[in-house]
Amino acid sequence: MIRFDNVAKRYATGREGLAGASLHLAPGEMAFVTGHSGAGKSTLLKLIGLLERATRGQVWVNGRNLNKLRQRDVPYHRREVGMIFQDHRLLHGRTVFDNIALPLVVAGMGHQEIQRRVRAALDKVDLLGKERSHPVSLSGGEQQRVGIARALVSKPPVLLADEPTGNLDPELSREIMELFLQFNQVGVTMLIATHDVALVERLGKRIIQLREGRILHDTGAPA
Repeated sequence: MIRFDNVAKRYATGREGLAGASLHLAPGEMAFVTGHSGAGKSTLLKLIGLLERATRGQVWVNGRNLNKLRQRDVPYHRREVGMIFQDHRLLHGRTVFDNIALPLVVAGMGHQEIQRRVRAALDKVDLLGKERSHPVSLSGGEQQRVGIARALVSKPPVLLADEPTGNLDPELSREIMELFLQFNQVGVTMLIATHDVALVERLGKRIIQLREGRILHDTGAPA
């Protein structure tokens, strides 16, 4: 599903985001990426979502070589990769419903199907009844759930999350992780970047530890 073969990413500033990273996530697998700030966690996710392109090496997602993907095909790739951010990135002038519906509107989906999918996504994150609210009226945990619903509404086979619990208290963090476990149980491939090592260790899932752009340890790597 996701494969990195000796992947490096060097930014225009000269900073190296990744340095020779190789890994493989099977379809339906769930893994966590940990490491200090600047270790390369966000870079790894951005390469999968094609927010950045690799400087060297090969990145494969769902059988597709991203190095060879034409720019005009990038939007189609991103529809298969849901992305969740720490800062939510919600449109505060739009309702919860409109925020979640946005990927479907961009994809040209019909009105009835949008209505059905948005309500199903709201149900999954326990926010039914909040569709006409605006993000500013929601708690931080509720805003994060809206971001999760928006990432899920297109039914992507891959879901990425960059520090999704970074601004939440421990109880809300556990609730968000429980949501992710539920999505993984129905076959969604998940890669989650987080600094909360203690939390993810209790979940018993694969942990990929980065340091200075390199994979320091991978509990799911072949022996």
